[in-house]
Amino acid sequence: MTRLVPVLAASLLLLPQAALAHPGHAEVAGFAHGLAHPLGGADHVLAMLAAGLIGAVRGGRAIWAVPAAFLGMMILGGVLGAAGIGLPFVETGIGLSIVAFGLAAGFGVGLPVAALVALVGAFAVFHGHAHGAEMPETASGLAYGAGFVAATALLHGTGLGLGHIVGRLRAAAPIAGAAVALSGVAILARLV
Repeated sequence: MTRLVPVLAASLLLLPQAALAHPGHAEVAGFAHGLAHPLGGADHVLAMLAAGLIGAVRGGRAIWAVPAAFLGMMILGGVLGAAGIGLPFVETGIGLSIVAFGLAAGFGVGLPVAALVALVGAFAVFHGHAHGAEMPETASGLAYGAGFVAATALLHGTGLGLGHIVGRLRAAAPIAGAAVALSGVAILARLV
């Protein structure tokens, strides 16, 4: 049985491509592309995990308000990007978001929830714009958008879970936040 598991796993990886070879699956392809986009880059993964981490470390209303602000403003940015409406400095905004989110997660426990929501929401527009602008031409916008929103929500949930673990180890929050912020600095350095 243990030898069968790798074979089944490999087979499952091949199934979506084979299934999408038939007509009428554009919605699934759009959703799959949208779902994969945030997971395809460390910048998006770090920012979305950090948004959940911020909410968990801050606690209270921030647990739902911070991720919800990110999702809402990311959707707005996605609509702008898909519509071809330009936004300056998208990649720089994404890199800066990782630095800001890391600092907020590690050292912003005392900040008001409204400030954290504003910070996360403002930067989420850049992430959404990147998702929308990079949508494949053949994908359904609604399906693609649902995919990247679902992936983002999953990453936020993972960040919330990590944040609860980090929150129990109070000394770990600054370390985790600093690690995220330094990753953002490294991403920004590659842009220069």
